[in-house]
Amino acid sequence: MTRLWDKGEPLDELILRFTVGDDYRLDERLVAYDVRASCAHVRMLQEGGYLFAADADALCSTLEAIGAEHAAGEWSIAREEEDCHTALERRLIDRLGDTGGRIHLGRSRNDQVLAALRLYLLDALETLCATGAELIGALQQLAQEQGAIPLPGYTHMQRAMPSSVRDWALAFAAELEDGCLGLRASRRRISKNPLGSAAGYGVPVLALDRAVTGRLLGFDVQQEPVTAVQLSRGKAEATVVFELALLLQDAGRLAADLCLFATQEFAFVQLPAGFTTGSSIMPQKRNPDVFELIRARSTQLPAELQAILAITAKMTSGYHRDLQLIKEPLFRAIDQGHDTLRVLAHAIPGIRFDSERTTQAMDPSLFAAERAYRLVQEEGIPFREAYQRVARNKP
Repeated sequence: MTRLWDKGEPLDELILRFTVGDDYRLDERLVAYDVRASCAHVRMLQEGGYLFAADADALCSTLEAIGAEHAAGEWSIAREEEDCHTALERRLIDRLGDTGGRIHLGRSRNDQVLAALRLYLLDALETLCATGAELIGALQQLAQEQGAIPLPGYTHMQRAMPSSVRDWALAFAAELEDGCLGLRASRRRISKNPLGSAAGYGVPVLALDRAVTGRLLGFDVQQEPVTAVQLSRGKAEATVVFELALLLQDAGRLAADLCLFATQEFAFVQLPAGFTTGSSIMPQKRNPDVFELIRARSTQLPAELQAILAITAKMTSGYHRDLQLIKEPLFRAIDQGHDTLRVLAHAIPGIRFDSERTTQAMDPSLFAAERAYRLVQEEGIPFREAYQRVARNKP
């Protein structure tokens, strides 16, 4: 297959495989977004007088048809096409001839990929936050239904002060909500229109109105100057993964609590039978595998973040092919984050706290701080004196 930018000499097959890597597979999720961005680019060219209305209509309708066929599974990106942008343009040219070849005026694959990626990220944020809201809702429902059940509070893994299922569940709900707010805040770096920056230095001769594509695609601002666009690569992606890592850290700590509370030594909770697995050798065992995996998944996100940060750390300005390697850890982090939140939201409604067991664990030592405060209130003595008196008179 001859690529659109080949200059008469085919690329060595081994080099092709190495340079393309898995990019052509990863780009399958960007096809619909590149269709949107390409249609906006077409309408901008039309408004600027670079395309006749009939040609613009033909390009957009054909792009949308090709995108629908992809969504229906009728075609996929070939390795030789390298990415979704070339795959779409090739099919346009096959169907529209010279008209299809007009679409690349005033753009580069460099601003194309960034536009598609940013549109994808904006949708991914909404999906992640919606799934996070399901988990938050499940915890709030748990607090409402079982919140009155007493639960020891722990510091240093030692019983410390009295608490409750309500306090436990709502604490995680509050932090997960904060995590979703952090995710939404990453929109600041994402919602910048890169179209018109082309390969990083703008487009000579043509008078492109970048505000048109920005408006049509719903970007908050035009990214200026055009030379800053390639310098920004990896920052929005790293911000999303950083915020997602914080969100999943809370999910991992919640899962760690449930693994601990489900041990026979604690026996504070009963986990849903459908969410535990058996042992291959011990007939009596039911294992909290899903919660152990959630705990582990939360540790993988920082590794994906580090991969993104490391790729751009010592890179000079302008575009570099290294940047395509950001997609893999980014997509992996988003997929892991979504799956983890979804599974946990599905599992929480089946958790049952054992009120008899947790009540038994509420030994008198948990109320030591309360006794000290009562002495201060009743006798007017300094807190440190009350503290020492309670410490000397352990129940």
